[in-house]
Amino acid sequence: MPRLSPTAGNFAALAIAAASLFTQTTFAADSTPPTRVRATILATHGNTIDVADKAGNKATVTLPAEVTVTEVAPIEPSAIQAGSYIGTAAVKQPDGTLRALEVHVFPDAMRGTGDGHRPYDLGPNSSMTNGTVEQAGAMTGAQGRTLSVKYKDGEQRIVVPPEVPIVTFAPGRRDELTAGAHVVLFVRADAQGALTAQRVLVGKDGLVPPM
Repeated sequence: MPRLSPTAGNFAALAIAAASLFTQTTFAADSTPPTRVRATILATHGNTIDVADKAGNKATVTLPAEVTVTEVAPIEPSAIQAGSYIGTAAVKQPDGTLRALEVHVFPDAMRGTGDGHRPYDLGPNSSMTNGTVEQAGAMTGAQGRTLSVKYKDGEQRIVVPPEVPIVTFAPGRRDELTAGAHVVLFVRADAQGALTAQRVLVGKDGLVPPM
């Protein structure tokens, strides 16, 4: 997270991250995806929020008038059916299947969002798969439920253990961005390192967005 108040132990890593984001912003402009930041809101000040990540690093982020706010809310596992369009962060198992870390069920209006399979940043060797559920097996005790998820370039078999969080999205409101709310911010930095959010995911009723 650029523009943080870092501890001594992670100062160098944060400096590198800031430099990397500055380079991307300067030379790639809007073609470069924004940086994803998982954080908790500490305070609000008009069009800015103070946030902290899990490591305690702090930053101030500007919320422009046009920022998109999306609410993340829990949903029942039964919402995952054949034909559902989902996204899931997962890690590969020895048998080649993927074990889900979380599943988000997209509403129909968001069908097709991020279609594909790619590396992700939710842990070592994690990936993100967005696609259509071709088959959704029944939940089978500790082994979980196996999904066959098809996307434009292929297909993945994904096991969803019973304890994995399952959520969905709905339009959110700026007034949900209050102290204590858990958020995923998609931010860009300007030449001075100041952060501006382009999009915000906020957990409903204190939920921590699992993605």
